Amino acid sequence: MTTQTHDLMTPETNVQRIMWTGTAWFGVAVGASAITLALLLSSGWRPAILPIGMKVLWWIGSGLVALSIGLIGWSGCPILEVNVPVADRNKTRTMQLGTLLFIVGGCAAMLAVLLGPAT
Repeated sequence: MTTQTHDLMTPETNVQRIMWTGTAWFGVAVGASAITLALLLSSGWRPAILPIGMKVLWWIGSGLVALSIGLIGWSGCPILEVNVPVADRNKTRTMQLGTLLFIVGGCAAMLAVLLGPAT
């Protein structure tokens, strides 16, 4: 019994979709991070005011967000690796991991802000 891949999930179609949506998500992720950080910093908030546990949580979350933006950006980069099936596998994985890390990292960093002292 063989399974047939739907036309929307062929490696060629999937890579094209990821390169387009990855570029869009990269811009959105950079913009959302920049706006959030700008609003925090302009209010006078600094990571230095956090207690040590929250400071660690903040920096871990921030590091995950930075890593996620790199992964999402790479996914959207219109460069194929060896061939389309390899690019499909790698771009799919990095897009999924980048999205997961963006959500987890953003939640961790914002939790540290919310649990920290008010400025």
